[in-house]
Amino acid sequence: MAIFLTGCTGYIGAHVAANLLADSSAELNLLVRTRDAQEANERLWRALQLHLDFAPFEEYLRSRIHVFRGDITEARCGLDEASYRELVRSTDSVIHCAASLNRKSEKSCLNVNLRGTLEVIQLAQRARDDHGLRRFSHVSTVAVAGQRANEVVEEDSSIDWSRSDYDPYARTKKFCEHMVRQLLPDVRRTIFRPSIVLGDSRRPETNQFEMVRAFVFLASLPGLPFQPGARLDIVPVDYVAGAISMLHMKENPAHEIYHLSSGVGSETFVQLTDALAKAQGKRGPMFAPSLEGTSEKVIRALAGRAGKIGGLATLLKVFLPYLVWNTVFDNGRVAAEMGRKPAPFSQYCYPLLRYARAHNFNYSYREWGAAAPRENHAAPDPPGTSVAQESRR
Repeated sequence: MAIFLTGCTGYIGAHVAANLLADSSAELNLLVRTRDAQEANERLWRALQLHLDFAPFEEYLRSRIHVFRGDITEARCGLDEASYRELVRSTDSVIHCAASLNRKSEKSCLNVNLRGTLEVIQLAQRARDDHGLRRFSHVSTVAVAGQRANEVVEEDSSIDWSRSDYDPYARTKKFCEHMVRQLLPDVRRTIFRPSIVLGDSRRPETNQFEMVRAFVFLASLPGLPFQPGARLDIVPVDYVAGAISMLHMKENPAHEIYHLSSGVGSETFVQLTDALAKAQGKRGPMFAPSLEGTSEKVIRALAGRAGKIGGLATLLKVFLPYLVWNTVFDNGRVAAEMGRKPAPFSQYCYPLLRYARAHNFNYSYREWGAAAPRENHAAPDPPGTSVAQESRR
């Protein structure tokens, strides 16, 4: 029997898969959208090489990873009848990580998040009816809380159907949670709601740069149109993935819903900018919160235009609501279960910034069969080492 993990080639899903392989003996049923078996293996290798070398990856492929080539937006997950029966028969539990994070596209969110989640739920129902299902874990988002301002939100009071949503992503993920509860009432469920997932507290390397681009751009500005005391609920991916894998494997988690967040420990803009300034030997930016409305208008006007500025404006337009809402999500439940709180962003934000700049927002993927270069997992340099110094090594 195996855990059916969707979204295994995505950022959080790959971290979850790596944790399950390293910290348990569980076998994994992985759904990969590809044309043939070799392409599926190569996509998995690209996703997992941040976490392990090729030799153990190849061994996992032989012993604990079962690849199903399909697509959750298609009937029977895009599988032929025999493969679908095998997936149902061999699935012991489900971790549903796959989602469209395209906050600009209603079509993409409806197709992947709603239709895809319904397809995964139907598979879970068939596994339940065939031999029983141990658990269904659904990875959602704190954005299901809708439009908020200056709040600390607890798990059981997050969803308020009378509130407006920021974007199609938040709206569809809220309804996905509703479907899980309504259609799997007799299955043990765990719902995980990550906040802003940015970086890994253990190392600067990353292969996910969308939000990092916005962070690096904002960090380079001499002034910011934000309230200096506004809090940003940022959580590292290693804490998020660690909570998902640990609580999914736990026999009896204490709760059904968990905010995977920094909660009341979330740092403010000024705390983060001071930490970055200190690490770089610079002065922190000035804050001009009175310009917040004007900046939003400028960003909206530039969004969608060609070129680098248009691209950055489009990115900032998507994330702007999450930067100004000064709302955090209580993480007492997950901190109690894990016995620790997430690392503060100020502790690892400078190595992340330096890595992104030095590598021009690209991760150097290794080809099939290639071993990791020696320097890949070297300890980060002490704070204060510049990008220019690092590039000369």
